Amino acid sequence: MKSIISSALIVAAAVMALCSVDPAAAAARVAPHIVGGWKPIKDVSDPNIQELGGWAVSEHVKKANDGLRFGKVVSGEEQVVSGMNYKLVIEATNGEGKSGTYGAAVYEQEWTKTRQLLAFEPAN
Repeated sequence: MKSIISSALIVAAAVMALCSVDPAAAAARVAPHIVGGWKPIKDVSDPNIQELGGWAVSEHVKKANDGLRFGKVVSGEEQVVSGMNYKLVIEATNGEGKSGTYGAAVYEQEWTKTRQLLAFEPAN
């Protein structure tokens, strides 16, 4: 009987300890990104983000053949999925030399070296 009570007390103490853990703090230690939510890209000057913007423009040009030239990514958002979704705001110059702003949606999965241009259009 004593061992049953001791076991019950140990289980109760373990449950209380687990319940007292801050879920947000635990999630931050486990994964730096939370799946599903969109968040602003902290550093759009990051070389990977700029390269991704240039890639998006070149993929667009392959389809549209409009001579658009990449300038830079000026802002954007990212979403953790099985990989990353990006919504990028890109400055680019058209074939006539006029600068404009464009929106691009890109999916990237680094470990499989997969990239897809989901959307590309002039920004309003």
